[in-house]
This record gives sequence, C-alpha cells and structure tokens, in this order.
Amino acid sequence: MAHFDDKAMPFGNKWMDERIGLNTLKRVLNTEYWIPKDINFLWAMGMVLAATFGILVVSGIFLLMYYKPDVNLAFDSVNYTIMSEVGYGWFWRHIHGVGASIVFLIIYIHMFTGIYYGSYKRGRELIWLSGMGLFVAFSAEAFSGYMLPWGQMSYWAGMVITNLFSGGSLEAYGLVEWIRGDYVPGDAYLTRFFMLHVLLIPLAIIGLIVLHFGTLRLPHVNNQEGADIDYKESAELWKAGKKKESKVIPFSPVFLSKDLFVMGVYFIIFFYLVFYNFEFSMDPVNFDPADGLKTPAHIYPEWYFLWSYEILRPFSKDIGLIAFGIAQIAFVFLPFADRSPNVAPAHKRGLFNIWFWVLLIDMIVLTAMGKLPPTDPVFAMIGLVSAVLFLAMGPLLVLITMFEKKIEKGA
Repeated sequence: MAHFDDKAMPFGNKWMDERIGLNTLKRVLNTEYWIPKDINFLWAMGMVLAATFGILVVSGIFLLMYYKPDVNLAFDSVNYTIMSEVGYGWFWRHIHGVGASIVFLIIYIHMFTGIYYGSYKRGRELIWLSGMGLFVAFSAEAFSGYMLPWGQMSYWAGMVITNLFSGGSLEAYGLVEWIRGDYVPGDAYLTRFFMLHVLLIPLAIIGLIVLHFGTLRLPHVNNQEGADIDYKESAELWKAGKKKESKVIPFSPVFLSKDLFVMGVYFIIFFYLVFYNFEFSMDPVNFDPADGLKTPAHIYPEWYFLWSYEILRPFSKDIGLIAFGIAQIAFVFLPFADRSPNVAPAHKRGLFNIWFWVLLIDMIVLTAMGKLPPTDPVFAMIGLVSAVLFLAMGPLLVLITMFEKKIEKGA
C-alpha cells in the first residue's frame, strides 16, 4: 500500500482511513480506476442508467406518500389526489412515468452497444450476465409498477401476463391463483405487486448494480477496437505525466467529467419530455378505472415489452409460450453462443455485422407489430416471420461465429 502523509490528511479523512482504508478505496474505485481512451459517449449509458434509477427512486418516494394500494382507492389516489390535489404531484408523476419508459431505451442502447463491440467476450462474461440480471429486474419492476394505477390496461395486462404461468396445456391455474391471491386480480394481487415494486425488486436492483460495477473492475471496460491494453504500463505513463502516450485515463476526474457532460445533455431531453411530451409514457386506456367485466378491444404491454409479446402472439398456445420463454432468456446465453475468438466491433467481423443489424431491425419490427391489433393478415404474417427469425438468430450466431476467421492485430 502506498504511503500517505498523515499530517497533510484532514482529520476526518485520517480517522476514516485508519478504519476502512478510505484512501485505498478512493484509488481502487476512483482516481486509479483506469478507463480506455478509445471510447465514445455510448460508454456513458451505464452512468445515465444509474442516475435515472436514482430519479425513479426519489420520485417514487414522493408518490408513495399519497398512493393507496387498495382496489377501491388506487385509481383515484393516482389520477385525482396526486395529479390534482397535491402540490407538484403532477410533476413527480410525470418524472416517474417518463423515467420508467425512457430507462428502457437507455437499457437497449447499452445492451446493443455491448453486443456491437463484443463487450461480453474474453473474461467479461460476468459483466454481461449481471447486466442481464439487471434487465430482468428492471422488467419486473416496470411490470409491477404498471399494475399500481389500477386502470383498465393495468388490470388486463396483469390478467394476461399472470395467465402465462398456467403453462398452456398444463393448465396450472392453481399457480396463477396463488400468484394473484384470488381467482382474478384484486386486493391481494395489488398489495403483493405494491410490495414488490417499492421494496423487494428495488433492493435486488441495487444489489445487481453493485455487482455489475464490481465485475467491471478486474477485466476493465472494453474499447471501440477491442484492443488489448496493458493497463499497468499505460497507468504508469499517465502518472508520469506522459498523457498523450498513455492509452488510458483515470475514472475521476477525467472520464467522470465526460459522463457528466453526457448526463447533462440527457437530462435536458429528459425534462423536455417531462414538461412537454409526458403523454407518450401514459396509455390513454389506463385513464379508465379497472373493470373486470369490460375487456379492452386490444390488450398490449408497454412499448419495451412489445417485441417479446409479439413473439408470443403468432403461435398456438403451447408453442407461443415456449417461444416467449426462449425470448426471455436468449440474450443471457450470448457470451456462450458466440464462438468467435475475436473481440472486435461488428463492422470488422463480416457475417456477425450482418447478424447484428438483422437482429436490431427484427426487434424494431416486432415492437411495431406488437402494438397493432392481430386482425390484419399482412401484419400478422410480418409478425410471424419476424418471430421465427428472432428464434433462429441464436443458432445462426453459433453457426457463423464457429467459422469466423481470427482478425490479425492491427487489421
């Protein structure tokens, strides 16, 4: 451990350093946590996600003060009490609604950045797996939160999703009733999802965020070229004042200042949506109170779940359920399905580049089709083809990467 001058250290810092190694902690996680120079603004998405989660927590706490987890009171507590009677209640609800939607856009950008640059390969598998854990946790958090306003789409989306646990032809309706606490969504159902949304899942997300940042510490952050960097040598060059020759920069203050700039731009857009275009994150059907006797003409989830919902729809009950299950876990196996030895951006990897863009476009098409009613035969056929294509992408990845030639250094 490096020697520190006790006399130059403020008393508070000295007291903490003697007990928990405060200065060692600062070096390991901050001033001597080295980041490659060769990265762009897309590498700031992790910090943007963490900041957005923080805003969701703060806004959720304010909403929690007035929300009533009761089927007779929940709808009015959100749409009248919070929106009309509480000072700036509308502001916190808009923040929470916009944040819950926009966080998935950032998640998908972050995820596809990792796929494009191969950030799940060569010792970084745990980074990817912990990230997938966060994706599942955020999805569960979003679904449980969608139930709480107790509007028409909340009720019926909850009905449809919990019915999936019946297992198709297994008809495990006892399991569905156990999850709901009743034959249909009611008080027990609402209070269970309320507990999950405000306590259990946020705790899991916090733990997974810590794990995700922890897994970044040893293999280090990937870079745009997938190049091998001698971090120790480059760090010594930086500390010796040879900053141009060094291939790395310290996390704080250099990289952190870039993160803060990106977050500044992001929050300008974020609060523009909060004040002027918040309605995109609020389904108009959900402004009608939940009614178990009146089924909406078209039941659909929020936009960030539409791609997997569309994979479920075109098939028969059992095949659709299997396809839906595969879609939920497909990305988890990406580090093991990619058999290529190359850690390089997609544009340098031949067929993988085509595979990447086909996957991205296919998911966009699935999302668009998922919002449309399944009545038009043309759109139904597009949805079926897109769903089959998505399911085929995993085996195709194994096949094309098995025969991918190793890229020579400097190529």
